[in-house]
Amino acid sequence: MKPLVLILCTGNSCRSHLAEGILRSVAGDILEVASAGSKPAGYVHPLGIAAMQEIGIDISSHHSKHMNEFLDRKVETVITVCGNADQACPLFPGQLNRHHWPFDDPAHATGTDAEILAVFRRVRDEIKAVFTAYADGRRDQMKQR
Repeated sequence: MKPLVLILCTGNSCRSHLAEGILRSVAGDILEVASAGSKPAGYVHPLGIAAMQEIGIDISSHHSKHMNEFLDRKVETVITVCGNADQACPLFPGQLNRHHWPFDDPAHATGTDAEILAVFRRVRDEIKAVFTAYADGRRDQMKQR
C-alpha cells in the first residue's frame, strides 16, 4: 500500500490541486496523493485547470473536498500550501510528516486576462519545482532502505 500524502489549502480550488496533479504525475507510482481544504470553495479554478493542461496534466475531474473527509484515513504526510490551512490543520491518524510550503494564491491575481494567466503559470511552475524535488527525495529515501 502506497503512503498517502494529503495536500491542504484553505479553499481547495487551486494551489492544492496544482500540487496534487503534479505530485501524482511525478510520484503516483510510489505515493497516493490527494488534496483538500479547511473551507472548500466547491470548485476547481478554471485557470488552474488550463495552466495544468499546458504541461500535459489533466485535473479537470478533480473536485473540492473538505479535509475532514480524511480524518478516518491513515495520512502519512500532510503538506500545507497556504498559511490559513497550516493554522487550521488537524493531526491525522498515522501522520508521520508535516511540511508547510506556502505559495501565492493565483486566484487573487489581478490585471488583464494574460497577466492573470501568467500568475497561474508562475505559481504552477514554482509548485512543480518544489513537488518534483520532494518526489525525488522520496525516491532517494526508498533506495536507501
